[in-house]
Amino acid sequence: MSAYQGRFTGRTAVVTGGASGLGKASAARIVAEGGRVVLWDLNADALKAAAEEVGATAVVALDVSDAAAVEAAARTSHEALGRIDILVASAGITGATVPVQDFPLASWTRVIDINLNGVFYCSRAIVPYMLANDYGRIVNVASVAGKEGNPNASAYSASKAGVIGFTKSLGKELAGKGVIANSLTPATFESPILAQLPQSQVDYMRSKIPMGRLGEVDESAAMVCFMASEECSFTTASTFDTSGGRTTY
Repeated sequence: MSAYQGRFTGRTAVVTGGASGLGKASAARIVAEGGRVVLWDLNADALKAAAEEVGATAVVALDVSDAAAVEAAARTSHEALGRIDILVASAGITGATVPVQDFPLASWTRVIDINLNGVFYCSRAIVPYMLANDYGRIVNVASVAGKEGNPNASAYSASKAGVIGFTKSLGKELAGKGVIANSLTPATFESPILAQLPQSQVDYMRSKIPMGRLGEVDESAAMVCFMASEECSFTTASTFDTSGGRTTY
C-alpha cells in the first residue's frame, strides 16, 4: 500500500509487539511516512532485526505485563525520542485453545496479564508525556473476538473485550485534552500469532469472515496509521473494524 509522504513528520511513536506482525508493519509505515519510532517487544533478538528493517530510533526489550518495566521503558523511550506522540499497543498472545473447564489457570493469567494489563500499564506510563504536550494518539489493538467471543478462546476473547472497554473509558477521560484513544478490532490476519493456534481454530475464524479470506497485515497497519495520525481528530473512545465484514457494529 502507498505511504502518505510526510504524514508523521515531526511525530514520534512507541509500538509494542514491534518485533513482528502488526506492530512491526505499523512501525515501518510510520517511519516511511516521516516519523520516529521506538519498538518494544519481549523477543530481544527479533527486536534487533526489526529495528534494522524498520529504521527504528531505539528498541526496548521488556515484558509489558511488568508494570515497573513499562514505566522504565516509557522513560527510556521519551529520552530517546524527546517526546511521545503516539502509542500503538500491539503486544498480545492467544493463550490455550480449549474449553473453559479445561483452561489452564496459568495460561488464563498470562493472557490477561499481557493482553489487558499490559495495555493498561502502557497507557498509564505514556499518557502523562502526551498530556504535557497537549497531543497524543493511542491505538490499542483489540480483536473481533472481543466483540463476538471465539469458542475455545475464552481468555483471549475476554482480554480483548477488556481492551475495548478500557479504551472507551480512556478516550472519554482524555477527550478535550488533545489526546485521542481508539481501539482496532481486526479479524484474523496473516501474522506470526497464528502459529500459536491449531489449524482447526484458524479455519473456524476464516469461515466467519464474509470475504472468505484472512486479512493482510498491511490492511490493518493502514488503519492503525490513520488512527495514529492528526487526521483522526474527532473520533475517540471508539473502535475501528478491519474484519472483512465479520463485525459491523
